[in-house]
Amino acid sequence: MSIASKGDAVSVHYTGRLQNGTVFDSSANREPLSFVVGDGNMIKGFDTAVNGMEVGQEITVTIPSIEAYGEKRDDMMLDIPLDQVPPHIKPELGLELSLQNQAGQPVPVKVVHIDDTKITLDANHPLAGEDLIFDITLVSIG
Repeated sequence: MSIASKGDAVSVHYTGRLQNGTVFDSSANREPLSFVVGDGNMIKGFDTAVNGMEVGQEITVTIPSIEAYGEKRDDMMLDIPLDQVPPHIKPELGLELSLQNQAGQPVPVKVVHIDDTKITLDANHPLAGEDLIFDITLVSIG
């Protein structure tokens, strides 16, 4: 049997769920997800779970937030004075926007609070602070 190890190109099918059972992503009805084990492109817990799997093996793993998208961070909450919000943007709770970081890369944010003087944007990853459950099937190696 082939066993996935660091440096191997692998393909997996997966379904990701929150603790309450809500499915947030799945490769069902799509091509399998391909990546290189240990190259840092996957969340740590997912990468660790696939390392050592055999082709055809199915596992369910719970990944703590610290090994997924991290904890929610207060420094990722941004208060923007209303007079600095561009006039074409009508802030409402849940509105998703995109800012640019210092390198000019887009950073997705969500409006999480509005009052008379400011809006608060959350730049945390939407799954930050969540423990994630994945059903993973190793489809192929190489």
